[in-house]
Amino acid sequence: MTQADAGLTVAPALPPLHMRRSGFDPTPELSAIRESDGVRTATNAFGMQVYLVTRYQDVKNVLSDHERFSNARPPGFVVPGAPQVSEEEMARARAGNLLGLDPPEHHRLRRMLTPEFTIRRMHRLQPRIVEIVDDALDALAAAGPPADLVTHVALPIPSLVICELLGVPYADRDDFQRRSARQLDLSIPIDERLELQREGRAYMAELVGRARKRPGDDILGRLVDGHGDEPTDDELIGVAALLLLAGHETTSNMLALGTLALLHHPDQLAAVRDDPATVAPAVEELLRWLSIVHTAIPRITTTEVQIAGTPIPAGQLVFASLPSGNRDPGFVEAPDTLDIGRGAPGHLAFGHGVHHCLGAPLARMEMQIAFPALLRRFPGLAPAEDFDDVQFRSFHFIYGLKSLEVTWE
Repeated sequence: MTQADAGLTVAPALPPLHMRRSGFDPTPELSAIRESDGVRTATNAFGMQVYLVTRYQDVKNVLSDHERFSNARPPGFVVPGAPQVSEEEMARARAGNLLGLDPPEHHRLRRMLTPEFTIRRMHRLQPRIVEIVDDALDALAAAGPPADLVTHVALPIPSLVICELLGVPYADRDDFQRRSARQLDLSIPIDERLELQREGRAYMAELVGRARKRPGDDILGRLVDGHGDEPTDDELIGVAALLLLAGHETTSNMLALGTLALLHHPDQLAAVRDDPATVAPAVEELLRWLSIVHTAIPRITTTEVQIAGTPIPAGQLVFASLPSGNRDPGFVEAPDTLDIGRGAPGHLAFGHGVHHCLGAPLARMEMQIAFPALLRRFPGLAPAEDFDDVQFRSFHFIYGLKSLEVTWE
């Protein structure tokens, strides 16, 4: 991941293979693997050997088979370079993290959370999301061109939505946005990212304590009201930390990167702006084409398996490449072409199987509201910087933009 030299931390020149991009596209090396072996050994950000799975159907097979490809970590599993942590602290850190649990523990917690993310519940949130989007667009207009779309629109919208859902004071957003961004930056030393994780858990512990004493009409409050002590405090902390992290990092990067993609496809931008019927399929195609999450949470094989003819021993890390799977010609025709008319049903941007993204209905609704509202409010929206100058977040677990300067008439 990094190399220490005389006390200095030096980031590698290139991210690991599974994280490499060229603008909107996955690195051509992933296509070469997909078209040849389908599976290849690679090195992850921590210097560990992993098996990288690149074909659409193989990715689905891995993500749907939790018995042979486990999300949990076996006893003694240690990431190279990680500081020593007691078993007790590790257990507390894993509690409530749905992405690190297998059934039946995963199912027990997910059943409690599912009612909070039903389509019916999302529709009740819609008027408030419209208000949040309108306020963000007012802030962009007030900033005047040129202005950073990330700062004024892409970050505030999902941040405020998830804050309200979790009962997090919006005044605390700067702190959690800073922690989230650095936790997901794999060029930062692991001990620093673990310390940020501890800070985040301490903050969430305060929120859980408040919810226990006086449950409000937010997710934490409703979990306490509806399930009492069944979810432990550690589980509530883990659930809240995951939702806060995933709930704003993913959608904010889709809003920024998706806007940039549409700006480079003006005919499709005009359709999203002017024809409401195009918006939902456009969001699905942007999710497929951009695939901002590089891989699903790494799985560990529980037995010897075979993928695309490649034998993989038990106890090995398997990375399922979502961008490669979503660009597989076996999934859609002309996969490298952005075509908002196709809708891309069955894409892998939200994962697959029991760990399919719980917040997918919320993310879809935010994007379906925000993209057309932005484009209608600023019909002359255009990049205020050359594409070559746009700063992408190359070393982040979630791909996106550091900033996006835009202008309008």
